[in-house]
Amino acid sequence: MSPEWPFLTLIVVLPLLGAAAVLLMPRALSRYVQLVGIAAAFPPLLLAAWIYGNYSLLPGSAPFREQAVWIRIPLPYDTFTSAASFALDLQYHLAIDGLSLPLVLLTAVVAASAALGSIYIKKRVKTFYSSFLIVESGLFGALLARDVILFIVFLEITAAAMFFLIGIWGSANRERSARRYLLANGAGSALLLLAFTLMVAAAGLSIEQTEQGTQLTYSGSYDVIAGHLSASGPYANFSDGMSGVPQPLQLTEPLRWTIFLLVLAGFGLSMPVFPFHSWMIKAHEEAASPAAMLLSGALLQVGGYGLLRYGVALFPEQLGQAGTWVAFAGIVQLFYGGLLALIQRDLRRLLAYASFSQTGLVLLGIASMDEIGLQGAVFQLVSQGLIMTLLFLIAAGLQERTGTVQLSELGGLARPLPFMCGILLAAALAYAGVPGLAGFPGKLLPLLGLFGVMKGAAAAAVAGIIVCAVCMLRGVTSVSYGAVAEKNAALKDARFIEAVPMIALLALVVLLGLYPSTVTDVMQHAFDGLLDQVNAKVEG
Repeated sequence: MSPEWPFLTLIVVLPLLGAAAVLLMPRALSRYVQLVGIAAAFPPLLLAAWIYGNYSLLPGSAPFREQAVWIRIPLPYDTFTSAASFALDLQYHLAIDGLSLPLVLLTAVVAASAALGSIYIKKRVKTFYSSFLIVESGLFGALLARDVILFIVFLEITAAAMFFLIGIWGSANRERSARRYLLANGAGSALLLLAFTLMVAAAGLSIEQTEQGTQLTYSGSYDVIAGHLSASGPYANFSDGMSGVPQPLQLTEPLRWTIFLLVLAGFGLSMPVFPFHSWMIKAHEEAASPAAMLLSGALLQVGGYGLLRYGVALFPEQLGQAGTWVAFAGIVQLFYGGLLALIQRDLRRLLAYASFSQTGLVLLGIASMDEIGLQGAVFQLVSQGLIMTLLFLIAAGLQERTGTVQLSELGGLARPLPFMCGILLAAALAYAGVPGLAGFPGKLLPLLGLFGVMKGAAAAAVAGIIVCAVCMLRGVTSVSYGAVAEKNAALKDARFIEAVPMIALLALVVLLGLYPSTVTDVMQHAFDGLLDQVNAKVEG
C-alpha cells in the first residue's frame, strides 16, 4: 500500500460507512446488524496498525498528511488594494505524528474490543451500532485534525453520539447521567471554541505571494497558529514593514494567558480534572458497558491529548509557570480518586474512580515539562486506556452473568470463572504498576520526569500510587476469593467472543510492559520537535 493513499480519511470515514450500512439494514435482521456493526470497527484497526508499523520507516510525518480547503468565506477588505483575495478558510486538514499515532492505534484497539463486548446489547440494535461507530469516527477525527475548527467539529460529533449511547442503553439513571455528560462536555467545548477563536484572530493570519497578487487568509490551521505563537517560529512578525496588511489581534501576554487558561479549563472538563469529575463517575456507572469502555479507554485520552497538543505545544512558557499548580492538581486527583475507590461497594464505581485517579499521573507528566515526563504522560494515556478497557470488559461479563456489580454479591467467583478472574487479577496487577506490565512504565516515566524538578511532589505521588494499588487489589480479591454464593456456583466462564478481546488486551498490556520502546520509539520519531520547542520556550 502506498502512503499517498488517503489512509487518515479512510480511518475516519470507514466507521461512518459502517454506521450507514447498519442503518440501511432491515430491523428484523438484528443478528446480522450486530455482525456488521462489530465488523465495521475492525478496518480502522488494520489501517492504524499498518501506519504504526510503517511510520518509523518514513521520513517524518509528511506522507500521512491530507489537506484541502473545506469552506472558503470571502472577507471584505477595500484598503489593501494589492491583495488578490482576503478570506476565511475552514480546512479539512488531517495529519499524524508521534504524539497522535499511539493514541489513534489505542482508540482503534479499544473500539474493536468494545464492539466485541457489545454482544449483550439487545435493545434498538441498529441505533446502538450506528451511534457507536459515529463515536469511533469522531474520536479518530479529533486525534487526527490539524485545524482547530475541525477538531471542535469532531469533538461535538463524538459528544452527541455518546449522549445517546449513555442515555438509551444505560441503567436506571441513564438519562440524568447523559445530560450531565453533555453539559460538562458542552461547557468544555464552548471554552475551547472561545480559545480557538482567539487563536485564529491572533495567530491565524497567513500571507502568500502568488502571480495573482497577495493572498491573505485567516484559518484555524494548527501549523500556522503554532508558528505565530512561537517567538522564534517562521511566521513571527510576518507583516512587519508591510503597510496595509490587516493586523491580527495583538498577541499580548495577558491574551496568551487567557487563551491558555481557556484551553486548560476546556480540556480539564473533558479529561476530566478534579473537581470537574462527577459527570465522569456517573457516566461510567450508568452507561452500557461498551460505552463505558469507550469513555475510559479512548474518550478521556482525547482530553489528555488536547492538553499536550494545544497546551504544552502552544503555550509551554505559561504551562512552565503553572507547573506547580498542575502537579498539585495531579497529586490531589491521585489521592482523591484512590481513596474514594477504596470505599466503594460497587465494582463499576470503583473502576470509575480508579480511572479518574490515574489521570492524575498524566497531569504530573505534563507538569514536569521534561522529555521523560511528557513521554510518560502519553505512555500513561495508552497504558491506562488498555488496562481500564480490559477491566470494564471483565466487569461487563461478570454483570451479565450475575446480574449485579455489588462487591458483596460477587465473592468467590474464581471457582466458577477461573479464566475471567485470572484476567481480572492480571489487569489489576497492571493497574497497580507491577513490573513487566504496561502500568509500570506508565507510572514510572511521569515520576522520573517530575523527580528532576519537584522531588517532593514525586514522593507524594508515589504514596498516591500505593493508595490506588490497594483500592484495586481490594476490589479484585473481594470478587475472586471468599465464599461463592449458591446462585453463582454454576456460572459459565468466558465465551470465545469474550475471551478474544480479553486475551488481546492483556497481550498488549504485557507487550508494553516488557517493551515500552514499542510506544516510546514511535513518539520519539516526531515528538522531538515538540520537545525542542518546549525546551526553547522554557529556557528562553
